[in-house]
Amino acid sequence: MSGKQRGAEPTVVTRMGDGSAVRMTRGELRREIEDGVAAAVRRGSVPPLDEDAQAHLLDLFASPARFTAVDIGDEVVLTYDGTGAPQQGGRVDALVQFEQLLGADSCELYHPDYVYRAVKTVVPFEQQAMKEAQERVVIPVHYGAQPDLGRYSQPDGPVPNWSTLLPELRIREARAAQEEALAMAVEDIVYVAEALWEAGADAIDLDTSGAAGDAEFLAALLAVERLRAAHPEMGIIVGMAGEVVLGMHGEVEYHGRRLAGLKPAGQLEAVQEAGATVFGPAVNVDTGRSVAWNVARALTLLKPCCDAARIPVHVNVGMGVGGVPMYPYPPLDAVARASRACVDILRVDGL
Repeated sequence: MSGKQRGAEPTVVTRMGDGSAVRMTRGELRREIEDGVAAAVRRGSVPPLDEDAQAHLLDLFASPARFTAVDIGDEVVLTYDGTGAPQQGGRVDALVQFEQLLGADSCELYHPDYVYRAVKTVVPFEQQAMKEAQERVVIPVHYGAQPDLGRYSQPDGPVPNWSTLLPELRIREARAAQEEALAMAVEDIVYVAEALWEAGADAIDLDTSGAAGDAEFLAALLAVERLRAAHPEMGIIVGMAGEVVLGMHGEVEYHGRRLAGLKPAGQLEAVQEAGATVFGPAVNVDTGRSVAWNVARALTLLKPCCDAARIPVHVNVGMGVGGVPMYPYPPLDAVARASRACVDILRVDGL
C-alpha cells in the first residue's frame, strides 16, 4: 500500500469500531459488510440483508465524502438521552442551547446521577428544573434516567449483591435478591416518572434498560405497564442496553415470555405489550472490527424488529452502539453513515 492506492485498487478512509482511521479498498469493504451480515445471522438467527441493502451499504462506505445524509424528505426525528450537559450556565441553559444552537428536535432533562433510585431523593428539585425548562424551551423536553438494578445491591444498596452470590453458586439467593431489587426499582421509577410528568415533562425515558440483565428489564416493563394504566397520554421511551438481554436471573418472565436471551425483535414485543410509545433498540459495537462490519451486523439484527414494530423505533446510534465507534467524540463520518444506513435500509421512525 502506498498513499491512497493498494495495488490497482484505490482506497478510501474509513473507521474501526474504536474510531481510529484506516484505509480500505472497495473490495475489502464489501467483504467487511458480508462478514458483518453473516455474523448477525449466526448471532441472532435472523435473515441476512438482501443484496440491494448490502450494495447500498457498500456505496455509503466506499464514498470518499466526509459526510453523508438522507435524501430531502427522508429526514427523521431525533431523540436524545441525557442531553444538555452544561458547558456554560445551568442544566436548563444547556437545553436552550441544545435547541437554539444545534436545532435539536427534542431534548432530555436529567440529573447527573442518572438513576431513578438516586433521583427519588431530589424529586422536588427536579420538578422545579422541569418547570423552568418547559417555560424556556419550545421543543419537547423529556425526563430520563436508568433503572440500574445494581444500585439496589450491597454495599451501597439494601439487598444482597447477586454478583457476589452467583460465583459462590448461591443461585436461589441471587435470584431472590434480584427479585427484591426489581420490586424496589419499579416503585422508584413510577414515583419519579409520575412526579416529573406532573411537573410538565413531555415524555419519560427509561434509558439503558436491561443493563443489569433480565430482572432489570422486567422492572422497566412492569413500571411502564403501571404508568400506562395510570396515565394513558404519557409518552414513554424505553431504550435498551444491548442486543441480548443477559440472563442474570434466568427465570423471570413477562406475561409468559422469558426475558433472558431476548434479542431486538423479542424486546420490542415485550415493550409494546407493556405500553411504551417509543422503542430504542441497541446493538453493541465490536471495537476490533470496522464500522462497515458493525453497521452491517447491527442492521441485520435490527431489521426484523423494525419490520414488525407497531410503535415508533428510534435506533440507538450513540457511542458504542448502532455501528457508531466506541469513542467519547465519535467521528462525524462514521456517525453520518451509520445514521443514514438506519434510515435508508431499516426505515426507522427516528434515531
